Amino acid sequence: MADVHSKEVRSFNMSRIKGKDTKPEMIVRKFLHSNGFRYGLYSKYLPGKPDIVLKKYKTIVDVRGCFWHGHKNCKFGDLVKIESAGIADRIKSAIDRDKIKSEKWKRMGWQFIIVWDSCELETKRRTSLKREHVLMRLMNKLKKIDTSN
Repeated sequence: MADVHSKEVRSFNMSRIKGKDTKPEMIVRKFLHSNGFRYGLYSKYLPGKPDIVLKKYKTIVDVRGCFWHGHKNCKFGDLVKIESAGIADRIKSAIDRDKIKSEKWKRMGWQFIIVWDSCELETKRRTSLKREHVLMRLMNKLKKIDTSN
């Protein structure tokens, strides 16, 4: 299917999509802060400038979009049929970049937790039981890391 916009209009539209302070990130950040966790954002000292960095726990929370990061077995991720080769290449590139970042974080001694936006946080819903479970699981993982140190 052909794009309904010209290349210039599509480029302009895509340039307006936020990469930082997204709704899924804000949900996770508000939850962590309200539960007493203090964190840094987009640390330039770590590969890929991760979304949320908890230095005390030496842990990174990476909030990823299901579609753009090709979340496996997810109706918002890899189960979506993509007709555009450009978009498919961009998704593959993001997946490859994520693997490289994850390996670097491991080598540097950092733990990381991935939170998926569409299927785990259900950002389209005002409230979500699944979101609450995911955030509680995140908090429990962080507390477990704290007690093991």
